[in-house]
Amino acid sequence: MARTNFDMLLEAGCHFGHLKRKWNPAMAPYIFMERNGIHIIDLHKTVVKIDEAADALKQIAKSGKKVLFVATKKQAKDIIAEKATSVNMPYVTERWPGGMLTNFPTIRKAVKKMASIDKMMSDGTYSNLSKREVLQISRQRAKLEKNLGSIADLTRLPSALFVVDVLKEHIAVKEANRLGIPVFAIVDTNSDPKDIDFMIPANDDAKDSIEVILTACCNAIAEGLEERKAEKADEKAAKEQEEEATEARPRARKARKEAAPAAEVEETPAEEAAPAAEEEAPAAE
Repeated sequence: MARTNFDMLLEAGCHFGHLKRKWNPAMAPYIFMERNGIHIIDLHKTVVKIDEAADALKQIAKSGKKVLFVATKKQAKDIIAEKATSVNMPYVTERWPGGMLTNFPTIRKAVKKMASIDKMMSDGTYSNLSKREVLQISRQRAKLEKNLGSIADLTRLPSALFVVDVLKEHIAVKEANRLGIPVFAIVDTNSDPKDIDFMIPANDDAKDSIEVILTACCNAIAEGLEERKAEKADEKAAKEQEEEATEARPRARKARKEAAPAAEVEETPAEEAAPAAEEEAPAAE
């Protein structure tokens, strides 16, 4: 797996933390120094943490589970949507719907409502409705699509949460903690990493910083998905070989049975000839 480069993080501005007066003391182990009143994050530790998170995400993807990406801040929205879509993972970029994890069945009902509206559009039910009703349903569909469209394929609770800015997404983090879902997060110097299982100390405000970290993590997920695909192909090939071998065994037994009587028939004349020769021998005497 391609590892994250220190220089890439430096160039992306991952080392810039918040103002010293806004810091959270729990982030002290990850702060390298202070410059002009701003904390500088130790990128050597960031590199290690990215690699740890990437390895864990790869294993989750390899086991066929889902990672839910969450980022509702303006500068992270497009990046999250692009990166999560590239590895076919669900994401939330609009307002976090309260209870999305802890009250998941209700969220699924809303997603099903969206699917039922789509069905109405396709089966001609719309033609029997008034213009006002069509307008109301269309608005409802647009609202559902905006808030839940990106999680339409999430049929069960995700196996992990990836969060950009744990302060802004504190409700999502709390829900995941309550359900025991591991949380991966980019954590800045003003945040508390206490509730984060895989924290990545870095600038969570700069677009370049967010992008370089998400790229590394999503590349790891893509590798996990490829390995899963390869393993499934190998399993399928092995199963097919086993089935062929199972089918071949009865055919081989049948062939052996058919060959056995033929061999007996060929041996019979020789066996009969032996007694005949013995009977002729005394006559010669």
